[in-house]
Amino acid sequence: MKREQMMEAVRKQMPAKRWQHTLGVMESAVELAHRFGGDPEKADLAALLHDYCKYWPVEKQRQVIVDNRLPEELLSYEKPLWHAPVGAFVVAEEFGIDDEEVLDAIRYHTSGRVGMSQLDKIICLADYIEPNRDYPEVANLRRLAETSMEKALIAGFDSTIHYLLSKGEKVFPMTLMARNSLIDEVREREGKKR
Repeated sequence: MKREQMMEAVRKQMPAKRWQHTLGVMESAVELAHRFGGDPEKADLAALLHDYCKYWPVEKQRQVIVDNRLPEELLSYEKPLWHAPVGAFVVAEEFGIDDEEVLDAIRYHTSGRVGMSQLDKIICLADYIEPNRDYPEVANLRRLAETSMEKALIAGFDSTIHYLLSKGEKVFPMTLMARNSLIDEVREREGKKR
């Protein structure tokens, strides 16, 4: 499928505001790839597809998870987590995307994971800081992202975790583990002891 066709297919899956978000994530992902030595083409593709199933009805997302043996533990956590693994599965099926690095970046863009790849970090962080985002911590995340994707992501996960705690919601364990893994990466890089 040509890029223009794929863009149109993605645009049709979401309201106009979310399409603007997707374009912003694409812009930020390519910028981050250039800044940190990533692959801009893969960053652009993963960013384009990362929210493909975001606006699908939750029952449809649930059915994809159950029918295709995706991790069912997701079903006991916040529904906004579901679209990421569902999206990775669906874009592989519908668009023939077979690049596991791209699929993983889509799969883990909401939760993170232990040992995030560079592309995982790029898409997750671009989702937090794209130009249309407007929340209290975003300026700090953008500032941190000038020099460290890991520090910016830790701050992003902290923001997410604080939000969930303030609402009395459960925190997806993989997000906590991803945050801790990034802290270890930063400490190791800076030569600090654990």
